[in-house]
Amino acid sequence: MRPRGRLRRLMVPALIVGAAAIVMLFAYHRLLRAPIEVETASVTMAYPAQAYTELNATGYVVAQRKAAVASKATGRLVWLGVEEGSRVKEGEIIARLENLDVKATREQAAANLQLAKANLEQGFAELRDAETALKRSEDLLAQGFVSRASHDIAVARHDKAKANISSLQAGIAAAQANLRGTEVAVEQTLIRAPFDGVVLTKAANVGDVVTPFSSALEAKGAVVTMADMSTLEVEADVSESNLSKVRIGQPVEIQLDALPDLRFRGVVARTVPTVDRSKATVMTKIRFVEADPRILPEMSSKVAFLSREVGDAERVARAAVNAAALTTRAGRTVVFVVRDDKVAEVQVDAGARMGELIEIRSGPKPGEKVVLRPGEKLHDGAAVKPAGK
Repeated sequence: MRPRGRLRRLMVPALIVGAAAIVMLFAYHRLLRAPIEVETASVTMAYPAQAYTELNATGYVVAQRKAAVASKATGRLVWLGVEEGSRVKEGEIIARLENLDVKATREQAAANLQLAKANLEQGFAELRDAETALKRSEDLLAQGFVSRASHDIAVARHDKAKANISSLQAGIAAAQANLRGTEVAVEQTLIRAPFDGVVLTKAANVGDVVTPFSSALEAKGAVVTMADMSTLEVEADVSESNLSKVRIGQPVEIQLDALPDLRFRGVVARTVPTVDRSKATVMTKIRFVEADPRILPEMSSKVAFLSREVGDAERVARAAVNAAALTTRAGRTVVFVVRDDKVAEVQVDAGARMGELIEIRSGPKPGEKVVLRPGEKLHDGAAVKPAGK
């Protein structure tokens, strides 16, 4: 019986040690399966120009040639031939004010001019008659057939007819000037495009009263506003502390918020020679190298001032990832892609560096999340969770 008691006494500690070992092993396995906290970043599309960016700024697209088209005359708008988006040529009539009264005045002035010309023709006829009579009187006086007094009358008549010609010619000049004045008055009721451009906004409608000073109640000043789309530039504010990084003729890459997938080439055209003291910035004007009909005034934009011009091949977006996501496993360059709360080890073909990013020619797709600064313990298939959660 004694051996059995001893066996029982030895079995109890053995069972306790075994149970403890099982608990510890179970806890160890649970620890191994516990999600690892990781910091992640997305694979994105980037442009090689980022590697040559010296300075970034924001601004707006502005037409350097822009006008609020109005009339010098005051009247009621009776015809409007354009609307927003209409393309017009320089000198093209885009609107017309009521002008029956000034047209009637012009016709009256034209009739007065014709009357003055007719009077001049009559004056020339009288002058020719006076010249003939004077010559006849001179011949008769030489032969002694007329008295000196009669000859003096012929001379006076001739001089009077000659002087009348000058008066009639001056009358014609006055009538022509008056006609030009009425033509100007009629022309002022015709609103023409001052240059080739596109109508941006319409400020008046048919029936509105238009006046150059818009001082009357409900009167309109401008009829339309228009811009020359060939003069579009980006106006960007550059901090005066960074002004040394900007130079005339410097290549620039322009990204419009309305067209985020496109990059436009630009060049620094000029800087405004004054500082905005409230913002400590200098306005820099950037000209588009190539025109694009999708670019519109007042579009917000981001501009990158480059150290050198980028070629066409460098203007194409490429998949890129934060450099901290790349690591080496078994001599291969890999990243750990997060998929369904686990990581997958994916080999990548790394390319050129683009600022803080590195191009990846093969590997994860844009939009996928990768682990930043993966530790040595991170392995393919490991469970992960975002840091801080």
